[in-house]
Amino acid sequence: MDSTDSSRAFVKDVKRLVVKVGTAVVTRSDGRLALGRLGALLEQLKELNSQGFEIILVSSGAVGVGRQRLRYRKLVNSSLADLQKPQNELDGKACAAVGQSSLMALYDTLFSQLDVTSSQLLVTDSDFRDEDFRKQLYDTVQSLLDLRVIPIFNENDAVSTRKAPYEDSSGIFWDNDSLAGLLALELKADLLVLLSDVEGLYSGPPSEPNSKLIHTYIRAKHQAEITFGDKSRVGRGGMTAKVNAAYCAACAGIPVVITSGFAMDSIIKVLEGKRVGTLFHRDAHLWVKQVGAREMAVAARESSRRLQALQSQDRRKILLDVADALEANESLIKVENEADVAAAQEAGYAKSLVSRLALKPGKISSLAKSIRILADMEEPIGQILKRTELADGLILEKTSCPLGVLLIVFESRPDALVQIASLAIRSGNGLLLKGGKEAMRSNAILHKVITSAIPDTVGEKLIGLVTSREEIPDLLKLDDVIDLVIPRGSNKLVSQIKESTKIPVLGHADGICHVYVDKSANLDVAKNIVIDAKIDYPAACNAMETLLVHKDLACNGALNELVVELQHEGVGLFGGPRASKLLQIPETRLFHHEYNSMVCTVEIVDDVRAAIDHIHQHGSAHTDCIVAEDQKVAETFLCQVDSAAVFHNASTRFCDGARFGLGAEVGISTSRIHARGPVGVEGLLTTRWILRGNGHVVDGDQGVVYTHKNLALQS
Repeated sequence: MDSTDSSRAFVKDVKRLVVKVGTAVVTRSDGRLALGRLGALLEQLKELNSQGFEIILVSSGAVGVGRQRLRYRKLVNSSLADLQKPQNELDGKACAAVGQSSLMALYDTLFSQLDVTSSQLLVTDSDFRDEDFRKQLYDTVQSLLDLRVIPIFNENDAVSTRKAPYEDSSGIFWDNDSLAGLLALELKADLLVLLSDVEGLYSGPPSEPNSKLIHTYIRAKHQAEITFGDKSRVGRGGMTAKVNAAYCAACAGIPVVITSGFAMDSIIKVLEGKRVGTLFHRDAHLWVKQVGAREMAVAARESSRRLQALQSQDRRKILLDVADALEANESLIKVENEADVAAAQEAGYAKSLVSRLALKPGKISSLAKSIRILADMEEPIGQILKRTELADGLILEKTSCPLGVLLIVFESRPDALVQIASLAIRSGNGLLLKGGKEAMRSNAILHKVITSAIPDTVGEKLIGLVTSREEIPDLLKLDDVIDLVIPRGSNKLVSQIKESTKIPVLGHADGICHVYVDKSANLDVAKNIVIDAKIDYPAACNAMETLLVHKDLACNGALNELVVELQHEGVGLFGGPRASKLLQIPETRLFHHEYNSMVCTVEIVDDVRAAIDHIHQHGSAHTDCIVAEDQKVAETFLCQVDSAAVFHNASTRFCDGARFGLGAEVGISTSRIHARGPVGVEGLLTTRWILRGNGHVVDGDQGVVYTHKNLALQS
């Protein structure tokens, strides 16, 4: 039973309303007119008209009706031979011309049976560019309404200058939904009702069991959460068009309700203030209590405790379900990601950011595979790391446990959301995610897919998606609820977060990775490593940014060969003081620079110790590599370079959680406390002590004989 909603109190002041009925309501699935639905709709309008409401109707369906009639006429006039030939699609404007008269004749007949007079007004987009037309339109409609006549509007597709019905989305209005919104403004309506073939706006395609009806639309809350399905089966609009039209009208001060045109009394219920359909209102954000930063964090902690209470196999199953859900929704994820990429390109974002933003072919399958690997790894929670007998019958155990609640702030890369979420589930942590606005749609659909796989026994609030930048300062103050912040992004982002919170921060500000080629290096090996470290994925934080070369290689031609290889691959070069002079390349202004693109710095050094000094002075303690055949030189480099990851004869690109066998990574840390390098499940755990006794008391240590004996571990 529909209840009265206090947020619908505005209906008591409604006198003039615009009702838009879509093609999916006017016609049946076979394209024929839905006479029963139309009759029920017009009976509602007749009743409202008799009660004194001023009704303006915007109707789609003319093209669909015309197409149905012309197909029939073509069939009647065709020979058997004609029917065996390929059938050309009917001209949309011809369909509109035939359909408009037929549709209007039907409205006139049905309204006449109800003793209601109706009128037809056909408009085009260009009409509204004329100020005199708009004034005359208002006066004409006012005269009709004064006479209790119901004006019926439709776009005049037969003479519209659009390329074709349903295809051209340019102009002042671009479909009958936006026309309805425009008329509501022009004609000073008190309410706009958009009738659809579903009950209202859902959080996802209505056919999905987890989709929920949204009763009041709040842009800040719902824009990132909603997943739209297909557009209208017959029209050019669909729910996306209705939401856009409704939001624009609501912002202009006209309340809008999207509701079902299939129901017998949906418009009447709206005007009675019943909670039907989805309401759009300028003040909607003031009516709904927003979930604050603290509530989100507390909810994540509570869910994480329920997750930890599950059996190991149940936590594993959640990860497997997440992997399956990602693959099952790959096409939907691709659509949302492509929209983000297109918007980023249109906005002029840097190529490196757009590259990180794009989910390339095979990425979802790769992520799902990594999650399954993570699920099959040894159970990380509750592992006994050390057992000690403190005294006879008094056993102390050091065990692994989750950190608690993690806050991850990341830019660009939506695949990071998947990795981080799967690691949080595996490690039993609650999680709050804040991605960049450039990946808003990708992050929203990925978050929705992942949380839909989390059982109700744990709760989808285990992983919260923060959609507003304004919430970040509040979250950073919650050092009593959030246990670790991991920023993934620019130096500026990481620095700002470190300066703004008391919560421990784990991460790296820069990825200034070096490859040092020693005089003992195998040149072919050096070429392969240098090229791979730079061009395999230039935007990655583990890509080479500086090439250091032993001075002897500058004399024997080896440096030139390395430079030629880089230039052949399209890598732009800057040099340090020595290299720029020798190679005739521009001199870099700063060695500590992360290009994130097909550019790097080259410099000549005297020996391995000079290379180590250069790395310590200009590097970021991320990942550094030596290419050398001299083992003594290599060991010096490996032992003395103070970075999170140090490699010998291997590309810096190997510094990655998946490549290290961690399943995934939440980020790469250059911190020296807690975790360093690629941070997988282990880096998201801490320890606690479990003491098992038998009535033991301290009592000033009288009578307690401490043995402090190490015991064998047992699972």
